[in-house]
Amino acid sequence: MKNASDVASVESGAAATGVQSVDRALTILEVLARGGEAGVTEVAAELGVHKSTAFRLVATLEAHRLVEQTGERGKYRLGFGILRLAGATSARLDVVQEARSLCRQLAADTGETVNIAVLSEHSALYLDQVAGSSALQSHNWVGQHIPLHATSNGKVLLSGLDQPRLDELLGKLSPYTPLTITKKSELRDELERVRTQGYALAVDELEVGLTAAAAPIRNAHGDVVASMSVSGPTFRLTPERVEEAVRLLVAAALEVSHRLGWGQR
Repeated sequence: MKNASDVASVESGAAATGVQSVDRALTILEVLARGGEAGVTEVAAELGVHKSTAFRLVATLEAHRLVEQTGERGKYRLGFGILRLAGATSARLDVVQEARSLCRQLAADTGETVNIAVLSEHSALYLDQVAGSSALQSHNWVGQHIPLHATSNGKVLLSGLDQPRLDELLGKLSPYTPLTITKKSELRDELERVRTQGYALAVDELEVGLTAAAAPIRNAHGDVVASMSVSGPTFRLTPERVEEAVRLLVAAALEVSHRLGWGQR
């Protein structure tokens, strides 16, 4: 029977092997980026491993479309998967860059915190944040993932999805407060309202005392690629202030969309 130290040793060894495989896979990508193409023999020599090990690594990268075979048998080059990953990163950087000045202006006009979020698997990922004058010691959300169904940003991002993708994402709707939407039928009705009115609200749904409004940011094709939100304490964001904030928010998000090529004037 294995003791705790034996188990820990096995787990440590497995972790080290995994890290080594990742390092080798990244080295292969660097080799192909540097030379344009290479065969398994060249890859094995570069890594200092047996050809069978190099082949398994290349085959795994090929399965994820990060490398592909060239017309010459046994040669590999970078695949279109690399472009897909680079394109996704570039698109996110474009959104942040184009939105930054408008986020600052919106934060100044409303006095509240402004965020930019994108869809990231089953959650919303915050890419950028600007704190307004009223947002003292505002929590920094950049880099954090938040639930889709309980936030204004999440509702906006969900509203831009087609039915199959929406069905795929809507698992269990966990309650965060008594006001969180936890029934899928109610959430679908809410998303239809978001599409119709052009913005989403979340009042005390993620946290009691937190109100947020969000509007869609679209790319040149009209797809919702991000959302822009204004958030602050519920006691400060009264219905009258929310109405004014939404007006400014929708205009700012629309301008970012124009800068990204949507509905070019």
